[in-house]
Amino acid sequence: MNYSNRSSRSKLMLLLLLVFSLFIIPACGQGKAAMPGNGNEIQDTPEPIFEELVAEEPAFAYKAPLTGLPSEEPITRRPLAVMINNAPAARPQSGLGQADIVYEVLAEGGVTRLIAIYQSGDETTRIGPVRSIRPYMIDLGESYHGVLVHAGASNDAYAILQRQHKEDLDEITNAGAYFWRDKSRKAPHNLYTNIEKLLEGTAKRNFAIEDEEVPTYPFRDEEDPGEGVPVQKVEVKFQLDNYRVSYEYDSAAKLYKRSINDSPHNDLDTGSQLTATNVVIMGADHKVLDDVGRLSVNLEMGGEAVIFQRGQMIRGQWIRKSGDVIRFVKDNVEIPFYPGITYVNVVPNQPGFETRFTVE
Repeated sequence: MNYSNRSSRSKLMLLLLLVFSLFIIPACGQGKAAMPGNGNEIQDTPEPIFEELVAEEPAFAYKAPLTGLPSEEPITRRPLAVMINNAPAARPQSGLGQADIVYEVLAEGGVTRLIAIYQSGDETTRIGPVRSIRPYMIDLGESYHGVLVHAGASNDAYAILQRQHKEDLDEITNAGAYFWRDKSRKAPHNLYTNIEKLLEGTAKRNFAIEDEEVPTYPFRDEEDPGEGVPVQKVEVKFQLDNYRVSYEYDSAAKLYKRSINDSPHNDLDTGSQLTATNVVIMGADHKVLDDVGRLSVNLEMGGEAVIFQRGQMIRGQWIRKSGDVIRFVKDNVEIPFYPGITYVNVVPNQPGFETRFTVE
């Protein structure tokens, strides 16, 4: 045997094994890498860092003038003040959940009517049933620079509309094309419209569609704890027993759920119960004008008011300046609303403001 050749081959194999091991060792240590030094140190490679991406709420530059809710664009559409029937046969109504502000006022005979102010709602949602107008309803609608939307009017209201050339859309006299009748309901409780049609009528009659000077309100920050004394529920009595309205606070939703005669007041089309972020009760002097029971309601002189927000009641007053909306103050400072829909209940002062509501 030639030991010289064998020795040479052994040395060659050792050399090959050494070279091979230099490639194997780094690959066998997961998360390890050779670092500069004496050639023998093996240190941890830093694990990759993943930053958790948090989706941020979109920042809105604008707010709706009448609700304070955020908007991607400035809302300058002129409001529409729609007279909504509130007789038992007209319930449940449609579209009240799209209103910015809703007033409930007495009409004749102890029945109430709703004046729904629309500025920022969906244009295609149907609204109604639409009913007739009274002088103080004209006043409320115009205080928001609104186009008055109605079907008929009392004699006094027609006199005001015609003599003072009010900007109105009346299904009976000048704007029938922008309303429709729902044959599934009995007249006169079946007249409907929507914002899209009313804007068409507004343009057709050459009324302004845009208005950048609509009165607005101060609004609280959503995190503002508010003020007042805790109240879970309030019931309002206008006159007749079958028009009792109540609002019960839902702390989870931060909304007041509206009921009539102890039953939820729902929207006909959505089936959802009507809700409000702010509820106001204000007392005004009412005067009966004739045997029919038509009323004069003083919406100028001011008076007592209670405001319900976030499960709390604030006692204050309502005031009215010429050319402005009704505002609510405490210690001569305007009470801010929380962003959302506001319901204002206008009740008679007689026999006393405190007799018109009860709280729990």
